Amino acid sequence: MAARQDLVFAPLGGVGEIGMNLAVYGLGDERRRQWLAVDLGVSFASEDQLPGVDLVMPDVRFLIEERKNLAGLVLTHAHEDHFGALFDLWPRLKIPVYATPFTAAMIAAKKAGEPGAPEIPVTVIPLGGRFKAGPFDIELVSMTHSIPESNALIIRTPLGNVLHTGDWKIDPTPILNDPTDEKKLRALGQEGCLALIADSTNAVRDGRSPSEADVAKTITQLIKDARGRVAVTTFASNVGRLKTVAEAARAADREVVLVGRAMDRVTQVARECGYLDGVPAFRSADAYGYLPPNKVVALCTGSQGEPRAALARIASDQHPDVTLNRGDTVIFSARDIPGNEKAIGRVINGLIEQGIEVITDRTHLVHVSGHPRRAEVEELIGWVKPQILVPVHGEALHLAEHGKIGRKAGVKTIIQCRNGDLIRLAPNPEIIDELPAGRLYKDGRLLIDAQARTVADRRRLSFAGIISVALALTEAGELAADPEIDMVGIPERGRDGDAMAEIVHDAALQTFESLPRARRRDPDSVAESVRRGVRSAVAEQWGKKPMCHVHVLAV
Repeated sequence: MAARQDLVFAPLGGVGEIGMNLAVYGLGDERRRQWLAVDLGVSFASEDQLPGVDLVMPDVRFLIEERKNLAGLVLTHAHEDHFGALFDLWPRLKIPVYATPFTAAMIAAKKAGEPGAPEIPVTVIPLGGRFKAGPFDIELVSMTHSIPESNALIIRTPLGNVLHTGDWKIDPTPILNDPTDEKKLRALGQEGCLALIADSTNAVRDGRSPSEADVAKTITQLIKDARGRVAVTTFASNVGRLKTVAEAARAADREVVLVGRAMDRVTQVARECGYLDGVPAFRSADAYGYLPPNKVVALCTGSQGEPRAALARIASDQHPDVTLNRGDTVIFSARDIPGNEKAIGRVINGLIEQGIEVITDRTHLVHVSGHPRRAEVEELIGWVKPQILVPVHGEALHLAEHGKIGRKAGVKTIIQCRNGDLIRLAPNPEIIDELPAGRLYKDGRLLIDAQARTVADRRRLSFAGIISVALALTEAGELAADPEIDMVGIPERGRDGDAMAEIVHDAALQTFESLPRARRRDPDSVAESVRRGVRSAVAEQWGKKPMCHVHVLAV
């Protein structure tokens, strides 16, 4: 008897968290399925929680195991949380990659800026195009978002049609591209939509997201009214916003200077793809100092407070080409990504203390989200009429609220899931299994498992430092010399005012001398006893137990 065919879906990243998007669809039976991967993104590490980690990526163990059954990887758009892990993880998979022209160009530009990045063959699909990957019939749907060429995917299978939204919103007046393709989405609703796998990022917010055209009006007026220099910081990938700033600068008879490598890279790609046609050429940062204050707009990286980005360096007066003075204006045309609030606050406060006017979306409409609010989510559900709704791309609160919207809109089946949950979409929708899912950390040039001790040890080091004690033992179990002490991150003096180095030295000697003679000949026993004695003595004086390494050398 032939095994029953099914259609399954599993998020391997991006559920219960913001960023790091990766999902898989499977078609076949429990013995053998063919798979389609969608997106391969990163999230950015918090220095407080993950010291030394540069990026967080989804664990792709499952994809590696199923590599021979993987039909390909489709990238919905070129935001880092959707394609940023490509160079690090694709070499482990080596599967076909599908992307639209702008995303493909961004991949090529990123490779050019990263020595040693792998050569990844990309099949370029035109906007609105339709193609096959294994048993999956995929059609792109143009969606409005804060980057060119964001796409939803209609995934057609013998068991039903799925709409994977990617990132989107409904904006009748976007700056770039056409509005979200309502006609194609309504047609899907008429054809039949089995499941909607949908972005939940703004499901907690009522109403509709404002339009990019409204932001353009505000920025144009602010630049027109400014007396001195103007700096605008935004996400470099938001080409529509870059175009808005360029047109606002032209209306105020100012020239735009690009400050930051990401700005240079994205604007070059945008011009190649035709998204900045008619916009005057931008000036490089070294032209900034030659332009009068009332004739320049600096378009800067650093909207998230990144310490090495352009704006943070300008704010701390460390940029080689660009300075700001009292009376100048800085416009933050971006939202705070969760976890970056402190870094952004430091930059803003530093600018204000210098007498620079700082404008954010708290007081002016200088930024709008690229994600749908509740009314837009309801409208999409009404267009496509799904039988099943699976909220993804958001934290637990976002997913739960998205589910409530679907229930209110009459969706029959709402499936709340976590990363790794294997959901059977047809027949009989339910969670049927769990796939391996987790995180990888990019640490310098290495990828390390999130369960490795590396990061946990760094957290401990940052909290209480480390003490190293070196002992030289003779065959008779006697000390051949005084203990050698090295301390990092340890206070100089204890609670009683004694030097901490002396406290550690005395604790090491006293612990050693208290050991029975037979145990003194056992290096492992000596090391563990001295470690405990030193940590206890330091804790009594400091209230914290540092890491302690004891090295015993037989001489």
